Amino acid sequence: MISPAVWTPADGLKLEPNALEAAMETRQSIALTAGPGAGKTEMLAQRADFLLRTGGCRYPRRILAISFKVDASASLRERVRRRCGLELASRFDSHTFHAFGKRLIDRFRPVLTGADQLNPDYTVGEHRIQGSAIEFRDLVLLALRVLTVSAYARNAIRQTYSHVFLDEFQDCNSDQYELICRAFHGTNTLLTAVGDTKQRIMAWAGALEGIFGRFALDFNARGLNLYQNFRSLPRLRRMQNAMVKIMDPQAAVPDAELAGDGGEIITLDFPDDAQEAAAVAQEIHGWIAIDETQPAQIAVLVSKQLEQYAAPLMRELSARAIPFRNDHEIQDLASEPAAGLVVDLLRVVCGEREPDAYSRLMGVIVSGDLDEDSAYNDRATWNSLLDSAREQFQALSGSLAQRLNEAVRPLVSFLGPTRAAGLSAEYEHGGRFADLVSQTLSRIAEFASLYGGEVLVALRRFMGEDAVRILTIHKSKGLEFDTVVILGVEAETFWGKADEERSAYFVGISRAKRRLVLTTAARRARPEGFQRRWNEVRHPHEEFLGYAASTK
Repeated sequence: MISPAVWTPADGLKLEPNALEAAMETRQSIALTAGPGAGKTEMLAQRADFLLRTGGCRYPRRILAISFKVDASASLRERVRRRCGLELASRFDSHTFHAFGKRLIDRFRPVLTGADQLNPDYTVGEHRIQGSAIEFRDLVLLALRVLTVSAYARNAIRQTYSHVFLDEFQDCNSDQYELICRAFHGTNTLLTAVGDTKQRIMAWAGALEGIFGRFALDFNARGLNLYQNFRSLPRLRRMQNAMVKIMDPQAAVPDAELAGDGGEIITLDFPDDAQEAAAVAQEIHGWIAIDETQPAQIAVLVSKQLEQYAAPLMRELSARAIPFRNDHEIQDLASEPAAGLVVDLLRVVCGEREPDAYSRLMGVIVSGDLDEDSAYNDRATWNSLLDSAREQFQALSGSLAQRLNEAVRPLVSFLGPTRAAGLSAEYEHGGRFADLVSQTLSRIAEFASLYGGEVLVALRRFMGEDAVRILTIHKSKGLEFDTVVILGVEAETFWGKADEERSAYFVGISRAKRRLVLTTAARRARPEGFQRRWNEVRHPHEEFLGYAASTK
């Protein structure tokens, strides 16, 4: 343990003044807003390091971090491990709201009575069956019920956690916020809520208006802002700053602080979507073949209706043999820890040398809680199963999907619910883990069928490792790319409430680190078989395109 006075950010990193203040705050909760790329996740990791190293979080108490996405939760956990080391990081719990809710339910399940009563072997799935099955949306509601009826449960949680981190807090809805309040309001637990109000694009999911203001009042939180964007080059940052001047004037910075010619913003106008698709596909080909930009570092974003807007481009990419991934259905599945586990299994089973995948698998198999003999036995058993799976995969007949299932099934069975729960608390009970494994195998087999049965190629496509990503702006949140193309910057595309569309557009443009391309078409043909409203005649969105023009 060291004195707070001598603590410095881990790994020699330098934090901007407000980030340093937030990391070292010991007396008050914090409401921290920041723009994209401003280092919110890094600040949380450094704050964990500060609290654990200086005794701000005294043993045996712990730090709880709650995120909205599984991958965000895992990313924060891993970053804390790198900053703090394994021993200190063992006192850092990082969960999604659903996973945190499930842990509360599992620990205090007997307090649920009447219509909420659950059997010990209850499952989580698509339908609710009284006593034996609940839906995912029930996890937060039932956890809230646990804390409402049980003073013992409330006290146990409060005695466990001295500090709570709330990531992407701008998207917190009323039930989730009530869960946090029921657990920690009126206690000595210090909360750190971080997020970006300019990225709040989930209003349709019930995200609270003015959540940071409400949090500041309820928890007497100190408000801080981070302004620096360390992701984008200067020209792109000036465009973002031009939008901030409209959305939140006090958060804007002088353009003089964003000087420099680095970065590229291109506006392309086309007579129709067919010519748009051909030109964009040709540009992408050039970026990959000539500029040597990795395909996975290129993203094509659409505001909404991805299948309709991106269909012409996807046909052109296919014609040019440019690898791409349509993230409409794949992204959520691919970001699940269960899917990552299956991909690593198949890399080891079907590949020649996959040391990184093997190392990740061993991290799941050999728990730090095992004694030396148990760990040795588990390693031996696991390696034997892997050898058998490799032989089986080569020897089995039948469809590729059947061969993949037969090869992986014994390995998944060996993992069991306990190890699966180490990946995500949501996997501990019910069929969620098995369902995700089945879905992942099915999708990988589909991908492999497109690439001549090449499993390793299919795995890379499934994970988006060497393919251009095509996704909605909403799905792009939290991601970053060297080059971003936003298709259809038109009044007929961004037709919702002005503030919400502006926030969404801001998220889209701020995904780009080096190059941003904005396209418009004067005419978009009605997609074949599409029966909903569709405007064929299009008009440029003057405001949104104007932000790009202002940077020149």
